[in-house]
Order: sequence, then C-alpha cells, then structure tokens
Amino acid sequence: MTLSTLIWLFIAGFAIWYWWRAKAIKDFVLQAAKRYCDSMDVLLLDDAVYLRGLWFKRDQNGSLRVWRRFLFDFTTTGEERYTGRIVMLGQHIIHSELEPHRF
Repeated sequence: MTLSTLIWLFIAGFAIWYWWRAKAIKDFVLQAAKRYCDSMDVLLLDDAVYLRGLWFKRDQNGSLRVWRRFLFDFTTTGEERYTGRIVMLGQHIIHSELEPHRF
C-alpha cells in the first residue's frame, strides 16, 4: 500500500465519521426542538432542523468547543411560519428561543 492510498483511506474514513457524527447531533437537536415546541405549545413544522452556523468558541472552563446554531420552523395558528433557534456548545444545548409570534 502506498502513502497516497493511506492518505485517501484516512480522508474517506474521516468524511464518513464526520457525516455519522453530524447526523447524530442533528437527530439530538431535532428531538430537543420537538420537546421545546411541545413545552411552548407550538407545532414544529417539516420535522427538521437546519444547521446555520458553525464556529469554535470556549466554554465556561476555557476549553475550545464546537459552537453550532440550528434553525427550525414552527407555527401557532397553522397559517404563518416562524423561526426558532437552538444553540449548542460542544455536546450541550445552551440556548433555545422562538421568534415573536401570534398566540
């Protein structure tokens, strides 16, 4: 096996690992969005969350973590769509919010 073959195998393995990990995080955030919408008496639309921000930030202990912002759509009346946000730092959800909406 040549060095270039090993490098390509490493890149392919890393890509597969990253995709698997990103999917697991997205599924975790989707479940959190469902629970949050239920607690706020709104309806999560499309059964989906969308990654809209990815950065590196420090947590309370000063450790460098991945910061992610996810968006999702919800409704209260069934007629209008609003946007909600969930922010993660590392493996923890640190913020959830709904934009102003009608009741």
